[in-house]
Amino acid sequence: MERNPPQASISIVISSLGMTFPAGMDENDNRYLNYIREQTGIDIQVTTPPAEVYDEKLDVIMSSGSLPDMLHAYEPVWFGNYAKQGAFMPLDDLINTYGPNLKKKIPDRIWDRVRYGGKIYAVPSLNEVSGIELMYVRKDWLDRLEMKPPQTLEEYTEVIRAFTRRDPDRNGEDDTIGLPLTVNLGRSSPIFGAFGTQLDTWFDVDGRLVNGSIMPQTKQALGYLAELYREGLLDREFPLNLQNNLYEKIESGRVGLFSATWYDTRGPIAASKLKDPKAEWIALEYLAGPQGQKGVYGTNEIRGYNVIPAGSEHAADVIRMLDFIVSDYRNLKLGFENEIWRMENGVMVTDFQQHDEHLYRGMYQSLVDVPDPELFKNRLDSLGDFHLYDNLERIREHVMKDAFYGIPTPSMSKYDKKLDELQGVFTSIILGVEPLDAFDHFVAQWKQYGGDEITKEVNAWYAAQRDKPAEEF
Repeated sequence: MERNPPQASISIVISSLGMTFPAGMDENDNRYLNYIREQTGIDIQVTTPPAEVYDEKLDVIMSSGSLPDMLHAYEPVWFGNYAKQGAFMPLDDLINTYGPNLKKKIPDRIWDRVRYGGKIYAVPSLNEVSGIELMYVRKDWLDRLEMKPPQTLEEYTEVIRAFTRRDPDRNGEDDTIGLPLTVNLGRSSPIFGAFGTQLDTWFDVDGRLVNGSIMPQTKQALGYLAELYREGLLDREFPLNLQNNLYEKIESGRVGLFSATWYDTRGPIAASKLKDPKAEWIALEYLAGPQGQKGVYGTNEIRGYNVIPAGSEHAADVIRMLDFIVSDYRNLKLGFENEIWRMENGVMVTDFQQHDEHLYRGMYQSLVDVPDPELFKNRLDSLGDFHLYDNLERIREHVMKDAFYGIPTPSMSKYDKKLDELQGVFTSIILGVEPLDAFDHFVAQWKQYGGDEITKEVNAWYAAQRDKPAEEF
């Protein structure tokens, strides 16, 4: 029996997150969306553009004459660009009236990050994790080669060299990879951290913000990676490696050391151990570089933006829906109790078959994610002995935070794509196609093609933050 028979109707555009549905269900007809409808009395119509062209589809929708009542976006620059154009409805009054749980569970400092001209233009969804990458190694390979877990850059280099050349899997073939990366220098963050930098991250240098991509330390890191490649210690295929390529190499036993995501222990590492029961993987200390520095990039505290196009006639119902989602965190995040999970002697136990079958609920719950550390730990521990929470704690202690966290500046919207294209030279430097000094030309171009303008705006924001009082509703 429905608690509130649907009366209002809203249309929303969200990502499918690559989820699949049980037979007979889809994004508009499933148990969790129907549960939200029943509890709120809102008839929610969902559109899910293809994940691989999601951002492009959002642009098409925004330029169409038929706008939905809500869109969920992921790119800060996309959000900032349209907010400055007046394309979104200001939400302050609506949140005050219809969003008591949103106000309660989303910190004040986060609301300030979705303000433009003093007005709130998005309901943010937050990241539960502070970072993504940490180093993992096959301890059985280390033991076989009589090596200790590496800590310094030099020790890491020796292990990478040994894993490449000393046949750690003892199959008599030259088929092991010292260090794999992925396309666009994915899975390289700890390497850059060892040199005291991170790509596309703003650092305070003598009181001014500087972009990590142009810092001298980045040139040093590229030089190190180029030397690994020249020596044959870096995966030759890294410029083409997608995530599935990396996973296949790990599962097939060709990789013994790599920068893992915190959840890879439940993915390719688990698959590697299933295929080879002797495979023993352990987390490593982050590599300490020449100056003793180490670390990894941090995630943006905001993972997504719920925006309401200007002129929507159903904005209040959108806020009511989002307010319910954030208020019913347990059912939507964990799944229905005593079906997907249950408590036994104070410990959460998960039915993995049911959990995996109904993962699609994350499409709706993640629209307004909020950190709940205790529930988060219980959930991760219930998924099995994959060290998920321990991985995240290790990462959290070594995050190199981005010093800029404001709404994207005008120049970012204007120049970001061009600057990203310029950064492609980093791969060419590592491959030896371009000399290391090509980095200096990159820096000059970066500054010329908008980087200096962005830096000026970022530092104006930085100066304003020092004495700025927190804004409130």
